[in-house]
This record gives sequence, C-alpha cells and structure tokens, in this order.
Amino acid sequence: MTPDRNEAIELLLHGELLELGRWADTIRQERHPGKTVTFVVDRNVNYTNVCESRCSFCAFFREHGAADAYLLDHEQILEKIAELVERDGTQLLMQGGLHPEIGISYFEELFRLIKQRFPDLQNHSLSPAEICHLADREGLSIKAVIAQLKRAGLDSIPGGGAEILVDEVRKAISPRKIGWQQWGDVMLEAAAQGLPTTATMMFGSQETPEQVIEHLFRIRELQAQGGSFTAFIPWTYQPGNTELGGQTASGVEYLKVLALSRIILDNVPNIQASWVTQGAKLAQVALCFGANDLGGTMLEENVVAAAGCCFRMTQQEMIELIKHAGFKAAQRSTTYKILREF
Repeated sequence: MTPDRNEAIELLLHGELLELGRWADTIRQERHPGKTVTFVVDRNVNYTNVCESRCSFCAFFREHGAADAYLLDHEQILEKIAELVERDGTQLLMQGGLHPEIGISYFEELFRLIKQRFPDLQNHSLSPAEICHLADREGLSIKAVIAQLKRAGLDSIPGGGAEILVDEVRKAISPRKIGWQQWGDVMLEAAAQGLPTTATMMFGSQETPEQVIEHLFRIRELQAQGGSFTAFIPWTYQPGNTELGGQTASGVEYLKVLALSRIILDNVPNIQASWVTQGAKLAQVALCFGANDLGGTMLEENVVAAAGCCFRMTQQEMIELIKHAGFKAAQRSTTYKILREF
C-alpha cells in the first residue's frame, strides 16, 4: 500500500535505509521483472547559456552580453546532432536558458530542420520554464506554443526546472522562475496534446523533508490528472560555483529519496538513477533501491558540469556497470521501447 503524506515524511526522517531499499526493490521487480536495466543513447545540447531567470543554484547561466555568453546557430546544433546519430544515438535533449531575444520562430525553424535531416531522432526538448517564457514573449497561450512546436517537430518534453514543486522553495532559490502550478500546467497540456514527458526533482538545497514529500505527491497527482510522465528522475543539488553555495545531499539521503520515489509514485512506470550527479558506484547501488533505468549516456552535458560535477561514462562503461551489478543491460528509446539488448 502506498504511504500517505504523513507516513512518507516519517519514512524519510526515520525509516531504516535498507528496509526502504528492499521495499522499493520489491516494487521495481514487480513493475520490471527480468532484471533488465535500460539506458538511452543521447546528447544534451544547451543552445544558449543566457538566462533571465538567474537561479541562485545554477552555475551555468550567464547574463546577456557577458563575455562568455553564447547562442548556438542552427548549423552548430545540427553538427552536434550528426555526431550523436553517428554513434547510434536516438534522443536529443535540448535545453538552454530564458534568452530575452529568442522567440518561437528560432525553435520552429530548428525543429523542422532536425526532422528533415534526422527523421528518426526523438526531439525531447525545452523545459516548462522555456515553454512559458516563449508564451509570455509571443503573447500566446501554453496550449498554442506546444501545438506550434509539436507541428514543427517536438516529440516530447523533459521535466527540467522542477527543482522542488513548492513555491516557498522556488521563491527562495529561483524567484524569477515559474511557479509549480505553471510547471504542472505545461506538463498536463503536453500530455493532452499526446506528447510524452518526464518529471524531475532537484533536492538538497534549502527544502525541508516535508517539501520533498510534497513534491513527490504533486507528481503523483499530476499523473493521476492525465499526465504523461514516462519516468521520474531525482538528483541532488550541486553547489560548486553557484551563488547559493552550501553542501549537497549525502549518498544515504539520495538513496532514501530514490527509494521513496519508487514507493510513492505508483503511477509512474520508470525511476531513473542519476549517475551524472552520483557517480557510477552509487548508481549501481541505486539499482537495488528502486531504479530500473540509468538515463542517458550523454555525449555532452554542460549544466551539471558547470557546478564542478564531471562524471562521464561511455556506452560500454554503462553496459558493464549494469552487468557487474547483476542486471541485464538494454538500450531503449525515449519512450522505453527496447531497441537492443547486451
């Protein structure tokens, strides 16, 4: 039985780590029998580092006009995608910042070019904050923006920018970013238009245990309202080079939150371990705490790296990591179709 909010808070605060792990692992085995752990071959392309949001936890953004600010043109992005496809990549995850001079036409033209040149690639791009930024800039509804981007070639929407879905936390660490209900509105509208989505959580900055649990239940409730979340991905705040500073959550805290994610999110099919922030060894442990997926091989990743967290992994290293943990490795699509087993 899924715990309620109060029970979940008690488990987070006082639950025994290994007991939570066993519970989550039992659920994972029921949902994903056969000991298969999946991954996707992808690339994170950050089209710009200019961002008006200027979140205090982010080491990646730059002010418009800064010496190291950049905006990639379409050909530069297409060259990066070509490298991905040459390596049998199937997913483009493209996100950037809230650039004051980039409108929806930039993305419509780009997405059409991507579909023309790489018709089999999954364009899994733009966070809810970017969608809302485009809506505000163009004077359009969220519904209209998603519809136009979908017509141009957007295939699915990643769950970036969720941080903690509690406005008290958001106002403290990212006061210029959209509120949690707007984040949810984008995801529900994407689902209504037939687009798959993912959901995320960044924890370990300034939130309370109660707010972590509230985030999980809000994801569960959005899914019950018609959401299309294929996976949930929790990761820990990385304080390096950030205005916010502080320290990151411990490995024990990460595993507890991961296990509770699997226990609480009974309507989200997949739980993804974050090797990008936790490293290979803890990612292996996570496979016994409810995770059934290791996310992307990430030919390129810049945002977490800007905070000084630079774990890297080749496709073969990921396969070996999975096998050495006692599981079977499989390459998947963005929507979790098995493409190849190893």
